[in-house]
Amino acid sequence: MSNPIQYDPIGVIRTPFDDPNGMPIQPAGESAARGTIELNDDYEAGLSDLEEFSHCIVLYHFHVGDDDYSLRPTPFLDDTDRGLFATRAPSRPNPIGLSVVAIESIDGPEITVSGIDVVDRTPLLDIKPFVGAFDVPAETTDGWIDSTHANVETTAADDRFLEQ
Repeated sequence: MSNPIQYDPIGVIRTPFDDPNGMPIQPAGESAARGTIELNDDYEAGLSDLEEFSHCIVLYHFHVGDDDYSLRPTPFLDDTDRGLFATRAPSRPNPIGLSVVAIESIDGPEITVSGIDVVDRTPLLDIKPFVGAFDVPAETTDGWIDSTHANVETTAADDRFLEQ
C-alpha cells in the first residue's frame, strides 16, 4: 500500500483490567465494570452535548494480545472454528475494537463509564453517541451465536487470544 492509514490516539481508556484474561468479552447486559475515558485536553470541547446521551460507542486499538490472527478462530462463545469476520475475536488484520458503554458522568476531559470491557491503558481512537434509532435495527439475527445458547452477559475472556 503506497499510502498507509494512520490513526493517532485521542486519549486513553482506564479500566480495572490489567490483562484480557478474565475480563468481560463484551459490554452486554448489566456489567458493573467501570472505567474512565481520559481524552487528550485538545479534544475536550468535542465532549459538549455528549452528556445528553445515555451511552456512547468507543473505538479503540487492541494494544495487548496476539498480533497473529487466524481467518478461522475459535471464538469465546463457541468451540467451533468460525470465519474471523463472523466473530468479535480481538486478533484481527486491523486491531480495532468497539464497545458500547453507559455514560455515568463527564468531568472536563474525562468520561466515567460502566459496562467497559477493555484492558487498562487502551489507546482511544474515537467516541460516537449511541443513538437507539440508528444503532438498534428492528429485526436482527445473531448467526451462529444463536445456536450456542451462550450467556454473553456472564462470559469472560480466557487466554485463547493472548500471546503464548
